Amino acid sequence: MMSSSMVHCRAVSTELPVAFRDFFAGLVEQRRSPGPADAFDRCFGCGPAHPSGLRVRVFEADDGVVSPIVVPRVYEGPPDAAHGGIVAAYLDEILGGAVVRATGKIVVTGELTVRYVRPTPTETPLLGRGRVVGDHGRYVDVEGSLEEFGAARVVATARGRFFPYATSGITRGSGAS
Repeated sequence: MMSSSMVHCRAVSTELPVAFRDFFAGLVEQRRSPGPADAFDRCFGCGPAHPSGLRVRVFEADDGVVSPIVVPRVYEGPPDAAHGGIVAAYLDEILGGAVVRATGKIVVTGELTVRYVRPTPTETPLLGRGRVVGDHGRYVDVEGSLEEFGAARVVATARGRFFPYATSGITRGSGAS
């Protein structure tokens, strides 16, 4: 049994942190299908029902998507910097959001390559960017970045290959991933 002190929960909020409000004013957020019937409701990266998840939000931009990110200190790796796996998880969600924006299809990650440019600060506003670079029918190639918001200093970049999510024969709790 997990004690409540081991679980990091964040309330789901539609409010953006103050630092992002002007930049994101007027942008359209990509919305998910609400409720437990959503296959990704408990996704660590984007699911609103995951108790300690990242709850990544993506907004439509002219060339793909943008995402407001503040990495909580609880996900720290080196002092004052996010753990690399958490940085990869944020980028994975942003890239997936770019594919959904471009194709309208729900997708899963087939490949993800991350380049860590500099330490990703915690508790600091970051801007995620993602855009499709090739739609090959069976899969979609996408690239993106995380940058320090306002400074436009890139902290990490990523390239990924995403595949349509095959829902046939998969039900919640079936163990399929």
